[in-house]
Amino acid sequence: MDRERLDRALERAFDGGEGERRAVVRAAGDLADSGRLAADRGAALTVETVVRELDDAPEGSSVSERWNWWVGALAVAHGDAYAQFGVRRYEE
Repeated sequence: MDRERLDRALERAFDGGEGERRAVVRAAGDLADSGRLAADRGAALTVETVVRELDDAPEGSSVSERWNWWVGALAVAHGDAYAQFGVRRYEE
């Protein structure tokens, strides 16, 4: 996963400050590095996948709220191990 490319894509697509985006990019990178999503879905995590999935979150959500919404959906579908990839804090 190209983290710099993801950061730019998130900045263009969703509301949220630099610190919030950085936390989401870090969590997405950790998820990609874990291989968990690839094992559960049969495809590696990509920038396009992240943007597409986050775009489905409730309108008006910030980028971290969108990320946590998606991680929550993954936890329901594939197990609680996804909870570790949620964004809990970030610097403004």
